[in-house]
Amino acid sequence: MSHTVFFLNGPNANLYGLDKSGIYGCQGFASIEARCQCLALELGLTLDFRQSNHEGALVDWIQEARLSADAIVINAAGLTYTSVPILDALLTFEGPIVEVHISNIWRRESFRHQSYVSKAATGVIAGLGALGYQLALTAVAELLVQNA
Repeated sequence: MSHTVFFLNGPNANLYGLDKSGIYGCQGFASIEARCQCLALELGLTLDFRQSNHEGALVDWIQEARLSADAIVINAAGLTYTSVPILDALLTFEGPIVEVHISNIWRRESFRHQSYVSKAATGVIAGLGALGYQLALTAVAELLVQNA
């Protein structure tokens, strides 16, 4: 039986690879998604990979996941540090939640050191670039096996 994973990405994630500072690496968002889709197939997961620049869309997708997904991987991006609505929605989800960030949020500005998402997450992966996305999927696959 294939497990469905919602992989939700927040504001500006669609711009990965275009950031001149290099904080978010050189790999583009479409390439990251393609690699995640390939890995999901290998892991026996059905991956629903989404991105929005709008907080409400992310909240709607988290609520949708309650009925349609077995796990959530989320990079809420800038909303990580500000969104109580995303936290509240995540707290209603009963499956594994893995928070992921391309950059190491604890080596950046101090306002990024407090994550609302972490309060609902099963685990956090940060600072490993696009590899972190693949590690998050691998972790979710293992968590789903453990919880079966």
